[in-house]
Amino acid sequence: MNELITDQIFEGRNFAEKPLEADFEECIFRNCVFAKTNLSGLSFTNCTFENCDLSGAKLLKTAIQECEFLECKMLGLAFETCAPILFQITCTRCTLNFSSFYQVDLTNSGFNTCKLLEADFTETDLSGISLAGCDLSGATFDHTRLERTDFSSAENYTINPQLNKITGAIFGKEGLPGLLSAFNIKIV
Repeated sequence: MNELITDQIFEGRNFAEKPLEADFEECIFRNCVFAKTNLSGLSFTNCTFENCDLSGAKLLKTAIQECEFLECKMLGLAFETCAPILFQITCTRCTLNFSSFYQVDLTNSGFNTCKLLEADFTETDLSGISLAGCDLSGATFDHTRLERTDFSSAENYTINPQLNKITGAIFGKEGLPGLLSAFNIKIV
């Protein structure tokens, strides 16, 4: 069992140099580097990450519960390897390009003004969440639950309504070409 660290602030630390061997609850990480760090088996509960680099971190059975990410670089993360129980993230102005959420339940999560270029949402449950201001260029939606998902201010998405559940989803007029592209029609 890992040591539990609670209510601490970590600032400007490079955890790629000295790996973590503890669980964290209600901690704040500011300007920290976790790039390519092995976070497997660790637990982060009610933690906030501000301007951190988590790109390429290994997340095998990592518990991420009710965590907030602000202006973080999170390239190529495999969220499907995280512990699924109580998984919940809120990302604001983060870059999550090339990250995978394959079969992840994101119904309690949120993304605001994030870059999700080439992100994989195959078989993901995004029901009822908002993707406000998110850039979804090249993102994959395949057999994805998008019921009541708010795409009204999202941009650059391509979604095939025949392959995804979109009942009650909200789309802005600007996003209609990405919604209708599967039908090979011309919009003028």
